Amino acid sequence: ACGFLPLAIRIAASRLAARRTWTVSVLAAKLADERRRLDELQAGDLAVKATFELGYGQLEPPQARAFRLLGLADGPDISLAAAAAVLDLPPEDTEDLLESLVDTSLLESAAPGRYRFHDLVRLYARSCAERDEEPEREREEAMSRLLDFYLATAAGAYAIERPGDRTVAHLERSRYEGEAFDDASAATDWLHAEAEPLLACVQQSLRPATLRRAVDVLLAAIDLAESGAGSRRYETTARAARDAAAALGDPHAEVRARITLAQVLSQSGRFEDAEREARCADVLNETALDPWTSSTAPNQLGIIAICRSLYADAEGYLLRAIRAFRSDENRPGEASAVCNLSRTLASMGRSERAIELAQQGVTIYDELGMSVRLANARYASGTVLMQAGRLPDALEQLERALHIFTESRQRLWEGTTHFRIAQVHLAARRPAEAAQHTEQALAIGCIGGDWMRANALTILGKALADLGQPDRARACWLDALRIYEATGSSEAGEVRVLLSPAAA
Repeated sequence: ACGFLPLAIRIAASRLAARRTWTVSVLAAKLADERRRLDELQAGDLAVKATFELGYGQLEPPQARAFRLLGLADGPDISLAAAAAVLDLPPEDTEDLLESLVDTSLLESAAPGRYRFHDLVRLYARSCAERDEEPEREREEAMSRLLDFYLATAAGAYAIERPGDRTVAHLERSRYEGEAFDDASAATDWLHAEAEPLLACVQQSLRPATLRRAVDVLLAAIDLAESGAGSRRYETTARAARDAAAALGDPHAEVRARITLAQVLSQSGRFEDAEREARCADVLNETALDPWTSSTAPNQLGIIAICRSLYADAEGYLLRAIRAFRSDENRPGEASAVCNLSRTLASMGRSERAIELAQQGVTIYDELGMSVRLANARYASGTVLMQAGRLPDALEQLERALHIFTESRQRLWEGTTHFRIAQVHLAARRPAEAAQHTEQALAIGCIGGDWMRANALTILGKALADLGQPDRARACWLDALRIYEATGSSEAGEVRVLLSPAAA
């Protein structure tokens, strides 16, 4: 609560020393209320707030306005471009103002082009905004511009990564321009650098006037969930968006929030929860009639059904998704559903058609120049080729996918592809290589969370058994079994067989 500010720590210590019946927890409880924190941090002639007031009182009007408005944003820091959106000023003028605030010690320069408040200074800036920034509409418009900046920039990054994807066409329109990128690498850099401030802005914007734009930022920033880097914060924000949309009675925003939540839940292996969200979105969309959800919901339900080995259900969902994507003229979306359908058919023993469909997906993504999505298609192709027994071809596709995922910093997909490569090596009777890739998958993490971790442990156990290490193999299988039993996964039966004396 003191934010390591020496004066604040000194005041807190002084208050404790003067009140022998107080414990540290008593003072901590008083300081937990942000609205009262600055008032609590005073003792005698010492007051944190008075120190801040002295500096604030010496600011010129443009500096004071910048100080007040920038304090409204919840993120840990803010970029120069985002700050320019908050202040509605050119970047050059914004930089001059921010650097002048750094000179007065009311703002910190976190890195070149990035700025942050000390936690207590931010609280003071907000109190000044509530007191001095009139009318209230000025504060609301500042945060609306920041949300627009994140929506426009995230949409631009999404469009560079996924040329031709119709998702961007279905997003709410932003009224403030975002940053532009020369290439996909720059777009990816921006998204990861802005993850915390962006998601904090979304969570701050879950009110009637900005709810739909806030939810659409989540759609445009879906790579944060898929990369693993910001998946936990993304999930928390998606849950908050779902709850806000439901409470406000906005089915359009709710179906989108539920699908984004279903996506991140699927990626962490919580398939029952993911299915519940996706099914609810699918039903609600009968009223909302959102074209994005009309295609994305059945595609997501198909993915979940694949992971739960419900292949007939998956086929039905994915055929519906393909029709919806085609109706929306969304070729990348169609390619995604086609690749998912290929995996479904391969698991149903229809290998020839599965391989054809996977190649269709590869061709579409390749023609559109979609690098990460092309990697997804090659991953699907490698998986179905492996199931068809074409191991050299499968390995080629998976290794090409791995290279793209690694270059694009898609960590969870990188780990998942290592797992598939391990399966190929095990099938080709190369247990040492299988063990190596499985260990990399376990170290990195995989799409599918604990469920995929259990899958990887099962494969690692098989590789170790083939290498003459039965004790280590058994330990892997026991760990896998615990995960499967905890999640109610059907794969538990296979592991019990591996652990049985007959298998030994």
